[in-house]
Amino acid sequence: MLTRKQHELLLFIHERLKETGIPPSFDEMKDALDLASKSGIHRLITALEERGFIRRLANRARALEVLRLPDSIAPGLNAQRKFSPSVIEGSLGRNPVPPRQPRQTDQPDVAGVISIPVMGRIAAGVPISAIQNQTHTIGLPPDMIGNGEHYALEVKGDSMIEAGIFDGDTVVIRRGDTANPGEIVVALVDDEEATLKRFRRKGASIALEAANPAYETRIFGPDRVRVQGKLVGLIRRY
Repeated sequence: MLTRKQHELLLFIHERLKETGIPPSFDEMKDALDLASKSGIHRLITALEERGFIRRLANRARALEVLRLPDSIAPGLNAQRKFSPSVIEGSLGRNPVPPRQPRQTDQPDVAGVISIPVMGRIAAGVPISAIQNQTHTIGLPPDMIGNGEHYALEVKGDSMIEAGIFDGDTVVIRRGDTANPGEIVVALVDDEEATLKRFRRKGASIALEAANPAYETRIFGPDRVRVQGKLVGLIRRY
């Protein structure tokens, strides 16, 4: 699942390659998507690359290759080109399974174990685009998570280490769109990038606070941040 901006950028790159055989420059991409700076393009490119839609070619300026398009744009095109889907497989990897339909509460599957979808990676550092398509599931005991609908994300980065959340951990998130000050949340910024941070309020603004002094607190207007859920559990493998 791509965000609107990711979708627009992928199509723009694809069409430019078809027309000229040369990828667009970052300035051209910035102007085409009406973004204020090239840093937003860098984040979008990284997200598309992580999800297997494009590839950056080493040691070549402006070298981008489109590997596949969403099936909603070109049904069957990926199969014709023999593209292979890119699946992010994490530390608790399982074989990929079809996405389940959303439901209001998670229900026990077998012997009281609740199956939770793992939805890709979340940044605990510089934000990356998320939430991604379901990659696999994990089974958790009901008393670990309580009521509600849940999903899991694999942590990338070290900005929450003083809260006991390390790179490579898997966090369990209860879906919701509200949070109390001090709670650790999945926050979606500008509908483009998601990050795992402590939720604070600074007057009318929202502050996303790291648990690592190496990272600055980021402050946004309230219309720029949407809470996607709250941290309720943590899984770590040794």
